Amino acid sequence: MTSTFATSTDLLDSAVSKVKRHVLPLFLLMFIANYIDRVNIGFANAHMQTDLGLGAAAYGFGSGLFFVGYALFEVPSNVLMQKYGARAWLTRIMGTWGIVAAAMAFVWNDTSFYVLRFLLGIAEAGFFPGVVFYFTQWLPQKERGKAIAVFLSGSAIASVLSGPITGALLSIQGAGLHGWQWMFLIEGGFSVLLCGVSWMLLKSRIGDATWLTADERKILASSIAAEQAERDAHGTARVPTMKLLKDPQILLFCFLYFAIQLTIYAATFWLPTIIRKMGSLSDFQVGLFNTIPWLIAMVAMYCFAVLSAKWRFQQAWLATALVIAACGLFASTSGNPVLSFVAICFSAIGFKAASSLFWPIPQGYLDARVAAAVIALINSVGNLGGFFAPAAFGYLQQHTGSISGGLYGLGVASLIAAAAGFFTRNRLVNRDAPVEAVHSKAH
Repeated sequence: MTSTFATSTDLLDSAVSKVKRHVLPLFLLMFIANYIDRVNIGFANAHMQTDLGLGAAAYGFGSGLFFVGYALFEVPSNVLMQKYGARAWLTRIMGTWGIVAAAMAFVWNDTSFYVLRFLLGIAEAGFFPGVVFYFTQWLPQKERGKAIAVFLSGSAIASVLSGPITGALLSIQGAGLHGWQWMFLIEGGFSVLLCGVSWMLLKSRIGDATWLTADERKILASSIAAEQAERDAHGTARVPTMKLLKDPQILLFCFLYFAIQLTIYAATFWLPTIIRKMGSLSDFQVGLFNTIPWLIAMVAMYCFAVLSAKWRFQQAWLATALVIAACGLFASTSGNPVLSFVAICFSAIGFKAASSLFWPIPQGYLDARVAAAVIALINSVGNLGGFFAPAAFGYLQQHTGSISGGLYGLGVASLIAAAAGFFTRNRLVNRDAPVEAVHSKAH
């Protein structure tokens, strides 16, 4: 009996290991391409202003429109993914976002820029849930968290790689096209090629995986089926969004994440513009400088994670990170471009660490049966920061000639969020109460 159990365990471990080796590197590469296609306009901004007359307000508004399209079509995309399967739908997502990203090379005015940014958001909608859905079909529950963590590291890697890669592509000239046009064509074209790779390498069902042995396919499929049957037996709570929004704690979580995302996306889309003010830098040099804050932030995120695990008071660590972000943002308004860049690097320590320190708080508060719905709601509201931050910065720069007002606003928002974080609670009074009790405070 013991020998049989050991054999089954070994088989399952072997199958899981093979799944990770086959799909995780591909998903990581897909996420890096996804991120670069989303934010590369930050590097093209100055060139598009010169060649197209694209104003700062138009750039900021168009940058944010991506998130409007993404939010509006996230749910329809998820529904269609359930119908057609994660493999087919992820490949479709990559192909369409690659085509739209490449088409950015041919924008000619503000309106065409708005339309393509909105369409890019529609095209990308459902990518992250699609990957998570794929993991639920191919990995046991205990392995999914680690796989998602590896997948999400693509954001940090892309933040570092996007600068040098995009900066180098901007130097290409030829065939009557400017460097920024070649950049969009090459980076978008890479995503189109990658969708072909994903179609060939990803499989729809465990039974189709020829790189697993027959025994491995059987035990992996039965393990995941058993977990699904257990989830179905317990049921999943479905709570209307308006009911969730009646809980003051959930509203507070939404505000906190929105404030954090405001700063992250403002920095993402406007950092190259800040760097260009430091002097006569080439596009490649701008790209290299752009990696510095994100490298520092990656180290800071790890350090904060270690410290918060050792001395547990998540709200205090979150507040500390947000205060650091605020101090850096205030200092970045000094007027000296070099000092402003150094201050943004310091600020990145705070706002990137805050993004990871935030999630354990709502996860500790929520009943497991409604956690997925609430986390999706918090994430959706937070991503609206991706619209408001670049749009507001663009408006301020065009009408005041400076983004200092926006930086002050972000600093104030970070301080308010730091204080508000202390009003959050880590867990419910009775975790075993009926689901309705989760929202009893709202009545």
